[in-house]
Amino acid sequence: MPIRDRQDKSKDRESAPLWERLHRPKPAGRTPLTPERIAGAAVAIADTEGLDAVTMRRLAVALDVAPMAAYRHVTGKDELLELMVDHVYGELEPPAAEADWRQATRVLALRLRAVSLKHPWVPRADGCGPTPNQLVLLEAALVILCDSRLDVGTSMSVYSTVTSYVRGAVDSEIGLNRLLRANERSGGEEARPGPAPQTAWLMRTGRYPMCERYLGEAARTDDPQWRFEVGLECVLDGIAARLKIDHAPSGT
Repeated sequence: MPIRDRQDKSKDRESAPLWERLHRPKPAGRTPLTPERIAGAAVAIADTEGLDAVTMRRLAVALDVAPMAAYRHVTGKDELLELMVDHVYGELEPPAAEADWRQATRVLALRLRAVSLKHPWVPRADGCGPTPNQLVLLEAALVILCDSRLDVGTSMSVYSTVTSYVRGAVDSEIGLNRLLRANERSGGEEARPGPAPQTAWLMRTGRYPMCERYLGEAARTDDPQWRFEVGLECVLDGIAARLKIDHAPSGT
């Protein structure tokens, strides 16, 4: 093959989207390095050292390969993040197609929260999609919501509303966990001795009586799962009331 033709083919491969390139048949005799191995190693680094620690050089060390080896699969860190997010979303089991919309959406939200807390860097990287496994989850949710007599546009709005709640709640929970670690607390009862010095001073000014009342009186302030589920039920109640889809679809 002429050199120019080989260069044009190489350029075409590099300009194609990540998921199209990975779907193509692999040439024989290439390195056993796979997108799955790359993603798994990168996720492990991010889980233990943080997302900023994930570099192509650090990844090569973890995989015990040449520094340029991963570039056969990804063009750089942006595409690596796509692989990582897809790998994490692959851990999520989509809700059952025959489930009632509300139960299915609730299960989906709880699973999204769990996987985001397991991989707390995901909210920072989640905007890189959509990836195949993200679309698997979305597809399953849309099937269930459309079966509840919603049109596909409204179904997408419901899905976006619930997942936005999950992201916001989880982001706050991750931030609190980070603060507790910085203050050498682990949550639960250890979070109860009192507010941080700055918060304590602000409460003593007397300007925030309801906030002070919450800190002193509210039950289960150390139960993030309970707080998440209460908020989730409020979101689902609002969706059900607004769209009048509180009952399971006909035939279930």
